[in-house]
Amino acid sequence: MTDSKSPRRRNLLKGAAVAAGAMSAPMVSMAQTTSLRFQSTWPAKDIFHEYAQDFAKKVNDMAGNRLKIEVLPAGSVVPAFQLLDAVAKGTLDGGHGVVAYWYGKNSALALWGSGPGFGMDANMVLAWHYYGGGKALIEEIYKGLNLDVVSYLYGPMPTQPLGWFKKPVARAEDMKGLKFRTVGLAVDVFTDMGTAVNPLPGGEIVPALDRGLIDAAEFNNASSDRVLGFPDVAKNCMLQSFHQSGEQFEILFNKGKLAALPAELKSIIDYAVQAASADMSWKAIERNSQDYIELKKSGIKFYKTPDAILRAQLASWDKTVAKKSAENPMFKKVLDSQKAFAQRAGQWQNDYTVDFKMAYNHYFGAQAKKS
Repeated sequence: MTDSKSPRRRNLLKGAAVAAGAMSAPMVSMAQTTSLRFQSTWPAKDIFHEYAQDFAKKVNDMAGNRLKIEVLPAGSVVPAFQLLDAVAKGTLDGGHGVVAYWYGKNSALALWGSGPGFGMDANMVLAWHYYGGGKALIEEIYKGLNLDVVSYLYGPMPTQPLGWFKKPVARAEDMKGLKFRTVGLAVDVFTDMGTAVNPLPGGEIVPALDRGLIDAAEFNNASSDRVLGFPDVAKNCMLQSFHQSGEQFEILFNKGKLAALPAELKSIIDYAVQAASADMSWKAIERNSQDYIELKKSGIKFYKTPDAILRAQLASWDKTVAKKSAENPMFKKVLDSQKAFAQRAGQWQNDYTVDFKMAYNHYFGAQAKKS
């Protein structure tokens, strides 16, 4: 028997260890990369597509060479409004859009984007989704539609404007007869207000407005609206609205493709969603505020949407959700869940939140001291 402590034995053990290390090292660097092809519902130049790429980069950076997500712009593989089906069927591995786009499959899905959400802002809607029962409800809806997808909601959007108009509107009556673009449950709300709604995808709105196919349109924010060309075809923008005051983004994965990933990569995706949500909300403040100033400099006139129109939105919302609840039990189930959460969380937020506008006006308002 050879003594384990002998020089010969030690050299043999050392040589085996070196050989084992040489064999294992390449296995790490040569690990197979899983590539996933995503498509967004946004044009390549839109900040929303940038948000989709930001999420993918976070996943790719954390996963190293084990996972790579590529994000294509709208229309690269399928039209924007066909994204959900394409992901469910595996034509695409995933996608980036908004839940309101799938309104035609089940009207309840619009409640994750269309407002007023019982007074909840977009971040509160996300709180309801993750901690108040919304996540289980959307999974139930997708399962009922036989859609093999996994949905991650993230990215609370700032309150969206009423939209871009050839002429500003002052009364609720001014909305009647307008050919107007919107999506989701807002289609029903504005229809009840007397507008003729056309739910065009993002890339088709400005050309339709330019050709007179529509009279007014909403999309989302100063950065998107500016780069999509709204200032070239309309000079009036009405700010503040309830129609999409609590919307967020959706990241979709094909269920089979996601299930096939190892647990640690699934965890990376989970945490990348949360990181991208925070980063997106900060970037939106930075970019939207800059583009808002640039739009003003270019001669765009901004008006606050009159309270009469906002009240008319709430009245039309009440009629719309009553009708949808009677038609669709799942719609009522989601609505009731939101209402219960909003009553508690909304009271807390309204009671605790100070009036930041008071402080802003103190420093920057008309009566502020000039330094």
